[in-house]
Amino acid sequence: MPRLVTFVALGDSLTVGFIPSRLATRPYSQILQELTEAFLQASPRPPAVTVRFFNRGVNGDLTSDMLLRFSRDVLAFQPNYVIILGGTNDLGWGLPIEEVFCHLIQLYEQALVHDVEPIACTVPSVLGWDDGIPLRQTLNRRLQQWCQEKPLLCVYLFAATCDHTTRRLRSDYASDGLHFNALGYRKLAETIFEDAVRRILQREASL
Repeated sequence: MPRLVTFVALGDSLTVGFIPSRLATRPYSQILQELTEAFLQASPRPPAVTVRFFNRGVNGDLTSDMLLRFSRDVLAFQPNYVIILGGTNDLGWGLPIEEVFCHLIQLYEQALVHDVEPIACTVPSVLGWDDGIPLRQTLNRRLQQWCQEKPLLCVYLFAATCDHTTRRLRSDYASDGLHFNALGYRKLAETIFEDAVRRILQREASL
């Protein structure tokens, strides 16, 4: 019988999948579920695992809010993995990069202490607020360096969704400049799948 492997997606409105222009949602975790099921079904052998994703995104959340609800919204599910995407609102409110960085590290460390493997995600770029781009780049560099030293899985969502000339969020992925459209959320899911989930599935299948 296949083993159950569970993921929790923790974050803000980018995890909710909020699309302001359509007043709708398209959570990347939902797309990840679809990609994962297709991957497992395409295997020549019976799947060794079955996978379930839980979405715990909250619109407007700061990383400090995620810390406060970590036990209720992550540990309560007893997951194997937690995908952590936070910091967008913190930077928007002008919180110091050091503070945001420390909160994210605390989230990763809380997961590790409870035998949950964290998957870090860099903060995506923006479109229409160029002053916000260097803030994201600075925070992301620190996150990437920390993850490399641990080591810890880190998904580079900024690089995957920005224009590589301007470093702005690509217009074909953007909704209001901060949030993504349906194509953008699919890109988030595909990037997380290719850079983290696929590798995890292959590892889990070999256990």
